[in-house]
Amino acid sequence: MDTATPTAPVIDPAEASFDIVARQDKTEAEVAALRTDVDEVKARIDRVARAAQRPAIGGSADSPEVKGFIDGYLRRGSTAEIKSISGAVPADGGYAVPREIDAMIARELTAISPIRAIAQVVQTGSAGYRKLVTTGGTASGWVSETAARPETATPQFAEIAPPSGELYANPAASQAMLDDAGFDLESWLASEIAMEFARAEGNAFVNGTGVNQPEGFLSAPFASTADGVRPFGTVQYIGTGNASGFGAAPEDTLLDLVHTLRSGYRQGASWVMNSATLATVRKLKTADGAFLWQPGLVEGQPDRLLGYPVIEAEDMPDLAAGDTPIAFGNFRAGYLIAERSATQILRDPFTNKPFVHFYATRRVGGQVLDSSAIKLLRVEA
Repeated sequence: MDTATPTAPVIDPAEASFDIVARQDKTEAEVAALRTDVDEVKARIDRVARAAQRPAIGGSADSPEVKGFIDGYLRRGSTAEIKSISGAVPADGGYAVPREIDAMIARELTAISPIRAIAQVVQTGSAGYRKLVTTGGTASGWVSETAARPETATPQFAEIAPPSGELYANPAASQAMLDDAGFDLESWLASEIAMEFARAEGNAFVNGTGVNQPEGFLSAPFASTADGVRPFGTVQYIGTGNASGFGAAPEDTLLDLVHTLRSGYRQGASWVMNSATLATVRKLKTADGAFLWQPGLVEGQPDRLLGYPVIEAEDMPDLAAGDTPIAFGNFRAGYLIAERSATQILRDPFTNKPFVHFYATRRVGGQVLDSSAIKLLRVEA
């Protein structure tokens, strides 16, 4: 019996070509979709990485208060999100920033403002601050167990009311920067405000006149008389013995300055001078050739002069006749900074289009608190 030989199916070349093209189109579509998914994943990773690099603001960066202030008011100018958290109105100078952002500004101020980092800082709820301090201790005495207790003398008080002024900064950003979701607005704004505040208050805490600004410790009255003899609020100074510099024995002069400060104040005392004066001080040597200045041996540890840390404040005067280029003392006990804690910000998109200005204000005051805790070195014969 004959068996029929199977014949191979006939393939139409046109149909084969169509199938190949269809499969290629499908593959390309799948690859394009895969690329889109990969790009989305990369974008998410980049956003997470940028967010992780931002400094934390009190652990509440995602709180409704902070997000409403940043994304609502600062980026878009909407006040709907912050009406419930702010007691201020634009006519009063702006809206009070959330406490997390205010804490970030305060941390940066402390890091870059030399006097603020070592002085006593108090937060006030009003524009004025007053404090009573004793100019003489309460009298005391010794008695036996059954003896009468005579009345002791009443201590004398003095009132400290640090002069204050309105400190302001006015950084600007373009609207395109604000519209960029990746732009870290809160960190940028805190840094800009802190830099401007630090520059202005750094000079005021040293040389401020006390008129619409703090009174600097170099603006306080000073005399060469010792503690207990000078009037309250008058800072003691000693002369260098030379009309233009430290004189023939600079080590002795600096040691005398250290020991005019009472021993209780020397715990926590520091030197304050500008970089030009520090450059001269770093070259000073003892009779046996040892440098008076000692570099910090650990990262983050301050340099030391005669065992005490050195703080650089560029607003201190240079080493010149009649000036006081060096201060030494316990500024935590000697100088008081009083500030109204809430920073206020007014968003201004109209004055300098296309830039948006952020007008930030804070009331800050300062004054010598205990004149016995700060000593000055004066260049004089």
